Amino acid sequence: MMCLRRKFERSNFPTFVSMNDIQDLLIEQLKRKLEKGETLAQLLSDTLHISSDAAYRRLRGETLFSIQETKKLCDSFEISFDALSAIREGHVVFRHQPLNTIDFSLESYLQGILDAFIKLDKMGGAEIFLSVNNLNFLQLMNFPQLVRFKLYFWAKTHLQIPKYKDEKFVHKKTTDSAFALGKEILRLYCKIPSKEIYDPEFMRGFMRQIHYYFKARLFEEPEYALFLHDRISMLSQHLNEQAQAGKKFIYGTKPPETGNEFEMFYNETINSDGSFYYQSNEQKGLFVTHNIMSYLETDNPNYTRDSKLIIDRQMANSSQISLINERERNNFFYEFDRTNQRFKKRITAELEF
Repeated sequence: MMCLRRKFERSNFPTFVSMNDIQDLLIEQLKRKLEKGETLAQLLSDTLHISSDAAYRRLRGETLFSIQETKKLCDSFEISFDALSAIREGHVVFRHQPLNTIDFSLESYLQGILDAFIKLDKMGGAEIFLSVNNLNFLQLMNFPQLVRFKLYFWAKTHLQIPKYKDEKFVHKKTTDSAFALGKEILRLYCKIPSKEIYDPEFMRGFMRQIHYYFKARLFEEPEYALFLHDRISMLSQHLNEQAQAGKKFIYGTKPPETGNEFEMFYNETINSDGSFYYQSNEQKGLFVTHNIMSYLETDNPNYTRDSKLIIDRQMANSSQISLINERERNNFFYEFDRTNQRFKKRITAELEF
């Protein structure tokens, strides 16, 4: 019986932080929500309808937030109470967008990405670290036709949305609103310095998806498969130019003289997942792709710290191919283009036959 008691005492039952710790964590989260020129005392006073003195007592820890006050602050500023009350090593709270809230339009998907970049852009000293698993969706947005096909493939083939069941993929011009959203995302993405790790599988899966749709007769116009492969060639050339310049810039423009720093690394093995780590003067966080195109988000300090450690080790075991290592850079893009041309030749041969 004594052994069993000791066993349960050592087991991983949840241990929760104190109310003082919760209050400190909540205040830290609220600091990130302040508008320019706004004070934390003012935010508490306006939201909780309390005096300035009462707000300062809470900031100094002399008075604890009530349950109702904590809930109101969390609801008003989209802060997860679970993340505040259950932070301990081995337990992580993620945020995600449920599938039933997505309408699968290009505009709505891009708007979600843009909202995240707007928040990141407002942070001082923001920097991005990417581990690219098959696809860099941000670079893909230089070519809206590729983005549209990717989202269509996701909705029809993987999620099997009923309205797409009997449809074939039809070439359509990207709407003005979607184009404007994509351009603004690209502007913010290029503006924020980034370090990105690529591997030999970059875009291979995307090429196989095009070939699958071609073989399955799921293109309204089979020749459109060649059009997509041409866009992939253009993406390759544009990414190569950014690597040579060490700068990110939108397709059709020139690299800027200052800013837009881009460090591209080549991992000769494989990137096991797609991670988007960001850090700034105010905050650190992580987006992890899952379910192919969905993503999970967390700012859990333990998890983000461990994730950054893994990314750092990936970069240490990779070769930087931006600005330097011309041979490795040329070989990476040579193999990429050769694979793309191989898929394109198969489709061309079948169309001619």
